Amino acid sequence: MELLGVNILEVLTGIDQFIWGPPLLILLVGTGIFLTLRLGLIQVFRLPLALKYVLNSKKYEEGVLGDISSFAALSTALSATIGTGNIVGVATAVKTGGPGALFWMLLAAFFGMATMYSEALLAVKYRTVDANGQMSGGPMYYIKNGLAHKKYSKVLAPLFAIFGVNVALFGIGTFPQVNAIVDSARIAFDIPEVLTAAVLSLLVAFVTLGGIRRIAAVAQFMVPFMAVAYVLGCLVIIGLNLEKLPETFALILRSAFSETAAKGGFLGAGVMLAIRMGVARGIFSNEAGLGSSPIAAAAARVKEPAKQGLISMTGTFFDTIIVCLMTGTVLIMTDSWTGDLAGAYMTSYAFSTVLAEIGSYIVTVGLIFFAFTTILGWNYYGERCTEFLFGVKGILPYKVLYILIVASGAFLTLDVIWVLADIVNGLMAIPNLIALLALRKVVESETGWYFKRNKDFERNKSHGEKNKS
Repeated sequence: MELLGVNILEVLTGIDQFIWGPPLLILLVGTGIFLTLRLGLIQVFRLPLALKYVLNSKKYEEGVLGDISSFAALSTALSATIGTGNIVGVATAVKTGGPGALFWMLLAAFFGMATMYSEALLAVKYRTVDANGQMSGGPMYYIKNGLAHKKYSKVLAPLFAIFGVNVALFGIGTFPQVNAIVDSARIAFDIPEVLTAAVLSLLVAFVTLGGIRRIAAVAQFMVPFMAVAYVLGCLVIIGLNLEKLPETFALILRSAFSETAAKGGFLGAGVMLAIRMGVARGIFSNEAGLGSSPIAAAAARVKEPAKQGLISMTGTFFDTIIVCLMTGTVLIMTDSWTGDLAGAYMTSYAFSTVLAEIGSYIVTVGLIFFAFTTILGWNYYGERCTEFLFGVKGILPYKVLYILIVASGAFLTLDVIWVLADIVNGLMAIPNLIALLALRKVVESETGWYFKRNKDFERNKSHGEKNKS
């Protein structure tokens, strides 16, 4: 595609590579490291408490504010993050950057947990209620309400919302997911593209037109089920190849800090390429720092912002440190990363080498479910960004447009749209990271207050029990 003799695709590809280059990746990981230090390694010392909240979410649900439970909010966020990135993204990272990319992916996710905690905390603290009585929150609101005294907030808040709508309509939310579902259904079950697109559009319309409660209800059922099923498949493969596990982890660590030599279909990779691919694909998978997940967190029925921050933090843990680790271990353990296959085909081949045809079906069905729930999650993100920009009157037109794009997504292969979507996706992170750093003292004070209150409560509870005895 050319305009006035200029190849637009080449120009956009250059911009995309620059945006997703070292500056943004350093800013994303650097923010995570900074928040980790300021919050006293919260992802280590408070993870048991966070998991306790997740496993007993109904017990800890409180207050009247909010549209859905904390667990449903987490499931909605996970529905958008556990997707093609966990299967295709991990395979791409390992295929291009070598086994060491998995180490850097996990390290970025570790620091990303502190980022995710901070995002969700701020989302709940600065959320509002729209004209329909629904909760609205996320980076656009904590920029607008938390940084109201800063002139740049009037630019950054709508800028984030504009980027968010575009990513939902033309990026993560539609084209990659629709194509993954259509291709998987055609290859595995020989279902025509038109039929898959029609059924998918009807399902998306039925769920998304029902609003956040219906999206959350579907996510609450599908996300735990599909994640557990997929991880169990990985564990079976690892269990059948247990003798290779020490060698696999040794290769991952060795490749993270030294050049990986060419082997079979793998062309070889240096340390910098392993870092770049691991961090970039990891962030694409868990979205820590991009500002999308806190939009779902803001809908939770919860009083204390820090509590939802802890619950949301586990999303990065589940998405990358568990699911991506499982995928990467299987790919490396089975030597699939050294073959000529790439993406979903590479993961499918890895499963089939151990589990035969059933392994291929696990990956295919998992990919279809993962992609479908990602469509639902991103529909909600785009809806809240639309409401911020145009009010509730813009919600229905947005939903109709979203469904139409899902319906046509299977038949569009416009490279320019894909590159533009990737650019806007990266741009989402910039306003969000600026806000996180600017509001760091709010995060720290809310965190300190919450844990001091909890400590005092436990102390008083303990004294009360002693007095009774």
